[in-house]
Amino acid sequence: MSNENAPAVKRRVTVEEGMSQLPRPDGKRFVTLFEHGSLLVELYAPRGVDPQMPHTRDEVYIVVEGKGLFVIDDARHAFNRGDFLFAPAGVPHRFEDFTDDLTVWVLFYGPEGGEASE
Repeated sequence: MSNENAPAVKRRVTVEEGMSQLPRPDGKRFVTLFEHGSLLVELYAPRGVDPQMPHTRDEVYIVVEGKGLFVIDDARHAFNRGDFLFAPAGVPHRFEDFTDDLTVWVLFYGPEGGEASE
């Protein structure tokens, strides 16, 4: 049963759509492009340094462009275009020594504290 009055759910977002909104007027290098239930999808394109802090929800990165090192819990993992990276809620992580074109999809999902906390 469909609800004709419900807002339409966005079915497609593109890298180009996100990049056209970056950097934001406040200088931030991420933009939220989709939300549904617990899922939040952003496009993130850090430049120079990655200042992020641990997040309160589980997080997945899918590398669109670029390469470098993904640092999580002080372990360093080389990554390239097309790679899938996972950061559990609350765990320190960041990108280091990355190329100037680094662009990643970011997917936050699940409850605050992460799914492992349930």
